[in-house]
Amino acid sequence: MSFSGEVKAELAKQIDNKRHCQLAELAAIETFAADHTHLAEKRRLLTKKLFGEILAEQLQQQIDRTLQTQREQLLERTCCKRAFLRGAFLASGSISDPQKSYHFEIVCQEQSQAELLQELYRTFELDAKIVQRKKYHIVYLKEGAQIVDALNIMGAYVALMNLENVRIFKEMRGSVNRIVNCETANINKVVGAACRQVEDIRYIQSKIGLDELPPALREMALIRLEYPDSSLKELGELCDPPVGKSGVNHRLRKLGEIAKKLGRSNA
Repeated sequence: MSFSGEVKAELAKQIDNKRHCQLAELAAIETFAADHTHLAEKRRLLTKKLFGEILAEQLQQQIDRTLQTQREQLLERTCCKRAFLRGAFLASGSISDPQKSYHFEIVCQEQSQAELLQELYRTFELDAKIVQRKKYHIVYLKEGAQIVDALNIMGAYVALMNLENVRIFKEMRGSVNRIVNCETANINKVVGAACRQVEDIRYIQSKIGLDELPPALREMALIRLEYPDSSLKELGELCDPPVGKSGVNHRLRKLGEIAKKLGRSNA
């Protein structure tokens, strides 16, 4: 079963205890479902709770009459807004597999329906957008955190936890990748600098010889040639007397300047 199907299966089992919430959810189903086939059981349970046992030919008339007379009061309570949004999603909503992307939408036949849903989501501080797709109006959410909130509003708590687990895993994987990329970039930078330093020293050696260098620079040149993979700290500890990282960096920079004066390109 798809993730969207799992969410709907969880929501389909929920029946509010309060009559006004039952009516709000049924109103959404009647408003947004182009075909009641896939909602037959949920619709049957709601109508039984609301109207008891009633003849099929009388049921739709009763539903229409009740919704018409009570429509203005349907969405006054926060709990009823939640129930209405649940019914709307059950009727014509979908949600993408969070392993692939974050996308939540409800398809509306009319723009006024889409605007109503957008207004309801905004009462819960969710920034729902509307886009037209062919002849339909789509209310959608794209951010993972907002979709989690939407699931919470509707009462899809199992799906919410599953989505949160996916989000946490993806965020951790993203953090690890960023750290690895950063470390790799730092390593490449250090290795690149060490290679340039060795090349500078060898150029000096070929042009004038290292014996022509001041003692401190000659010492550093010989140590760097012998330990091309060592860090600045390690190079400093090999000096006599030892010097700090800034001292090592200063000496290597001086060697680079000498190599440039001697004609080394890109030095």
